[in-house]
Amino acid sequence: MESQQNPVYLEELERLRMTFLEIEEQRAEIGPVYYGDDYVEQLLEARREETRQRLNLLHNEPYFGRLDFREQGKPEALPLYIGKRGMDRRDTGEPYVIDWRAPVASLFYSFTGGDAAVTYEAPDGTIQGDIYRKRNISIRDKKLGRIVDSYERGGDNIGLNDEFLLYKLGDKKDNRLRDIVSTIQAEQDRIIRAPRYKALVIQGLAGSGKTTVALHRLAFLLYQYQQQVRAERMIIFAPNTMFLDYISGVLPELGVGNVKQTTFAEWALDRLGGSVQLAKDSSEGELWFSLQEKRPEIDDGTPGRYKGSLSFKALLDERMRRFEADFLEARPFEAWEGRTLPGATIREWFEVEYRHYPLAPRLERLSARINRWLEMQLNAIGDPKIRKEKSKTGKQRLRAYTNKLPKADAFGFYQSLFTEEDSEGIPQSVINSTKKYLKKGTARPEDLPALVWIHYIFNGTEKLSFDHVVVDEAQDVSPLQIALLNAFMNEPSFTILGDLAQGIHAYRGVMRWEELSEVFAEEYRSYHALQQSYRSTLEIIEFANRILPHTDTGLPPAVPVFRSGDPVELERLEAGTERIGFLERFIRDNRERGMQTIAIIGRTDEVCAKLGDELKQAGIEANLISEGQTQYRGGITVVPVYLAKGLEFDAVLVADADERHYAPTPQDAKLLYVACTRALHRLTLIFEDKASPLVDA
Repeated sequence: MESQQNPVYLEELERLRMTFLEIEEQRAEIGPVYYGDDYVEQLLEARREETRQRLNLLHNEPYFGRLDFREQGKPEALPLYIGKRGMDRRDTGEPYVIDWRAPVASLFYSFTGGDAAVTYEAPDGTIQGDIYRKRNISIRDKKLGRIVDSYERGGDNIGLNDEFLLYKLGDKKDNRLRDIVSTIQAEQDRIIRAPRYKALVIQGLAGSGKTTVALHRLAFLLYQYQQQVRAERMIIFAPNTMFLDYISGVLPELGVGNVKQTTFAEWALDRLGGSVQLAKDSSEGELWFSLQEKRPEIDDGTPGRYKGSLSFKALLDERMRRFEADFLEARPFEAWEGRTLPGATIREWFEVEYRHYPLAPRLERLSARINRWLEMQLNAIGDPKIRKEKSKTGKQRLRAYTNKLPKADAFGFYQSLFTEEDSEGIPQSVINSTKKYLKKGTARPEDLPALVWIHYIFNGTEKLSFDHVVVDEAQDVSPLQIALLNAFMNEPSFTILGDLAQGIHAYRGVMRWEELSEVFAEEYRSYHALQQSYRSTLEIIEFANRILPHTDTGLPPAVPVFRSGDPVELERLEAGTERIGFLERFIRDNRERGMQTIAIIGRTDEVCAKLGDELKQAGIEANLISEGQTQYRGGITVVPVYLAKGLEFDAVLVADADERHYAPTPQDAKLLYVACTRALHRLTLIFEDKASPLVDA
């Protein structure tokens, strides 16, 4: 809390008091909620409710920044207060709080100091002017807190730019990701405000804020393109449902609702309408993250990577073209003796009149056309008795005829690709690993993009389209998956973000971002790299940077914000030493230091289950995270490393940091890198006998 005798504090306290008064007066003017049936009043009430929600959001935290800006040609600088939502004065209609997404607010994020004139792009053109002050203001529980002038014209401004950022980064974590609207950095702001019709590929090292940047970009697009973009036509694809719960508070805090948030598997299975079931042995933990005597090599021939490649898509497209060309054997339809619809007519209907429809709708229209032909033949019969007799015969024969028509079945077509007679061009290892579970009528996650693509080609888009798509942890998705999502858009509008160093699903993901970029024409794509890491202390980032070269990604080290903390602890436990005693001390020590979220990260599900049992027997309540879990509760957490990605904790203990659990391979290096970079303030690794070569410096 600033000194209450400070003139700056008193000035801002009075401004805050006046702001709350303005909010209350505007709330009072709205009036009570309308519950009647009048349609016009219902429309007006919807607008009033939107205003109520905006004012409620402002009442919690009206603004977070102030920018004193003098526009060129104007006599003096005006203080512009920047908040999560905008508000005009009730009496004059002049801006009282500027929405952070407004053009002029971009100066708050892009300006880093200096006396040179600045510009921003407004609807009326380029606006030029001078900045006299940039002030960060913390308001919590409606009370004025920290005030930091990160720039004052004519001052020395040394070290002030990072002071407020470090203050915010020092906060302890709860069980939700928070918005960063008050501390967006210049390189993050450029991504957030990038043009809509772009596929942005963002490589962001651990802790660079890429997920929050993507969420803020959604809020910006809804503000900037209000006439072209709707929230209900936006979609976020996240790695799992627990991560969706973890990020669920950011968009509502920014005043954004109705954005679809899901996993690709859930979305794909829904598109397939329940016609496909996932194989029981398809869990990530069972397939990859258990300790294996021989860890498989990952290359372009790995079944998951092959089935997600654009070359496999090209093969699918060619096979579907051949399938469609040879689809219909134009057999004549004989309704009854002496009344036959020629096969040539049926072929013309299917191949000429309905050629613009996808395969499945063409079949439906063909069946309906043959049925109409039958009805016309029956209507031409004058004798009711004969008509009834012929109707029975004709309809029976029609059912038999349509039942023998080929089916546009995505799963059946996909399954046929892996039979010996139709598998030309597909690597034998892919055939062998795939056909055994397809025979059981099931699929694995890496099959879903291809299955939905086939379903889309056979059936069309089903009136589904997107205004914008966010793909998080994109290093673990395939080019085919991105190409599929792009098919549901008129023009590319993507935010694709991830970190190759955290590509722990590389057996089905990408090894270089160019693999995803190849989906888009050059004018529709752009690449951005975020190297600054805001999550962890300097000591933790430097420790993780020593693991980074072992990932074989060629990525440069993360650049830390200078926020120093405790050294990373690498503790050797004597064989047979009671591990639970160390865990108890670790938890107790961090609780005493005010750490709200504490994680114990194990290599496998089995290791974590054992750790959870040990803690329970010691009387320590801990949340054990397993695959399929939908909620992250905070507090003390035990989690396998492959499910920890995307989460962050005040303090982290990495269990079993030895060579058996983390071998000197790129894949294990990525896993250990993920584990270490979950920590914000404190990191400890324990091992018995000998530490993993990845950290044994």
